Amino acid sequence: MSRICIMCFNSHIIFVIVLAFFVRISSQVGSKVELLPGFEGPLPFELETGYVGLGETDDDMQVFYYFIKSENDPAKDPLMLWLSGGPGCSAFSPLAIQIGPLAFKIEEYNGSLPNLILRPQSWTKVSSIIFVDLPLGTGFSYAKNVSAHRSDWKLVHHTHQFLRKWLIDHPEFISNEFYMGGDSYSGIPAPAIVQEISKGNEIGLQPIINLQLS
Repeated sequence: MSRICIMCFNSHIIFVIVLAFFVRISSQVGSKVELLPGFEGPLPFELETGYVGLGETDDDMQVFYYFIKSENDPAKDPLMLWLSGGPGCSAFSPLAIQIGPLAFKIEEYNGSLPNLILRPQSWTKVSSIIFVDLPLGTGFSYAKNVSAHRSDWKLVHHTHQFLRKWLIDHPEFISNEFYMGGDSYSGIPAPAIVQEISKGNEIGLQPIINLQLS
C-alpha cells in the first residue's frame, strides 16, 4: 500500500473514532470536550460541541457544531464561522486538516489508534471559530426530510439562522467582531450569507451581529 493510501486510511479511521466520541459526549447543547482519543493528555484549548435547532420547532432540523475559543483573548478576539467545501464535507475536516488546532501525526499505519498532534499555526491562536456541519445532512447535522432542505439558498438561510441562535446561547460573543469564512464550494454561498446577515442587522434582527466586511 502506498504512503498516500496509508495516510488516507489513517484519516478515515481517526474520523470515525473521534467523531463517534464527539457525538457520544454531545447529547446536550454546549458539551465541553476535554479529552480526545489519539491525543495525549487534556486538550490545551477549549473545545465545545453541540446542536442548534432550526425551523418552527427544534425537532425539524438540528445543526451540529464544534466551537473552539481563541487561545489568545476570547473576550476580545474575532469570532469566525467556517463552512467546509463539498458541499457536504464534515466540519471536522477544517478543524483537523486545515485551520484548526489539531492535526494527524503522519506516520505509517500499524493497526493502532492514529495519533493527533497540535498545529502551531492554528487560526484559533488569534480567533474563536465555529466549525459547523452545514448543509443539513452533513456530518452530524440532520433533518426529518434532508432532501427538502438542500439548496444553496437554504444553506444561506440556515447558516444565518444558526448563527443568531448560537449567539443567543453564547451572549458573551455578541460584541466580538464577526467574520464569515469557508473553503472551496463554500465560496459560493459565503457572500450571500454575509449579505443576509447584513440585511438582518438593518431590519433589527436580534442579536445584532458585529459583522466585519474586510
